[in-house]
Amino acid sequence: MPGEGREAGPGAFLTLESTGWEDYALLDTGGGMKLERFGSCKLARPEVQAVWRRAGDGQLWADVDATFIGSAEESGGHWKRATEINEPWKMSYDLNPHASRADERVVLQFRARTTQGRHLGVFPEGGANWQWLFGQIRDRISRGHTVNVLNLFGYTGLATLAAAAAGATVTHVDASRTSVDWARANQQLSDLGDRQIRWIVDDALKYVLREGRRGVKYDGIILDPPKFGRGPKGEVWELFRSLPRLLEACRATLSRMPVFALLTVYAVKFSAIHAAQALEEMVAGQAGSMQSGELVTREQAAGRLLSQAVFARWSADQSE
Repeated sequence: MPGEGREAGPGAFLTLESTGWEDYALLDTGGGMKLERFGSCKLARPEVQAVWRRAGDGQLWADVDATFIGSAEESGGHWKRATEINEPWKMSYDLNPHASRADERVVLQFRARTTQGRHLGVFPEGGANWQWLFGQIRDRISRGHTVNVLNLFGYTGLATLAAAAAGATVTHVDASRTSVDWARANQQLSDLGDRQIRWIVDDALKYVLREGRRGVKYDGIILDPPKFGRGPKGEVWELFRSLPRLLEACRATLSRMPVFALLTVYAVKFSAIHAAQALEEMVAGQAGSMQSGELVTREQAAGRLLSQAVFARWSADQSE
């Protein structure tokens, strides 16, 4: 009937906030900018989706350690520093913040620093999915299974370390040697040096296609693709053109009884509905449930939610 709504797209729609942070806070947003605390550093960065007024006073925004000044090019710009920052600095994230006992807490340790782009080696909103990965894997392992995970576009390794901390064997793939080296350093900082992690510098699609030809299977696949990118040999990645082929290649590497699949997308034109429908096709025929939605951060100044990314995640029925 006209005017009636209905549930659209597969699975449940969620807005997820990361609950394990002590070292990060979104202080204020507005006027196309966001003000954040990373450890003891207060940083201002462009945020095109902050289309409202700033809630904080002028002093809050004036007292910053550095501001990223964007350029006409999407990936261009530079940091304007107001104070000297001792880089890199250590941060942590609690994968099990609601644990009743201190010995049940699992805390990732990693380093952050300013880069030539606006990023700092961590996407704080991703913490909600790190916790989910940790729980999915730990539950399956507690039932006596092994879990083999593939993390594509693994960046500085925080999803990889969450999976490894839960007991999975992980293959981490990224086209950037710098990012992989950073991730390996984070592994040591998190005291996970004894975990089974393979660090691969390669183009994601080429690697998955080779794994398919070899008959290698994975119980969980993590995908965090950029909008644009290049592989180590100049391979071109363009999200809307390249993702369908990558998902099809990933489908060929899923084990007979996969545990989970996770897709996170930061491209503005991508939607949670699209992410869920694409991932649903990849896991077609498997018994399980799909969730999709937005990764959000709640600012301290006025409590507004800032949407940072869309995600879709599938998990198997945990009946065996």
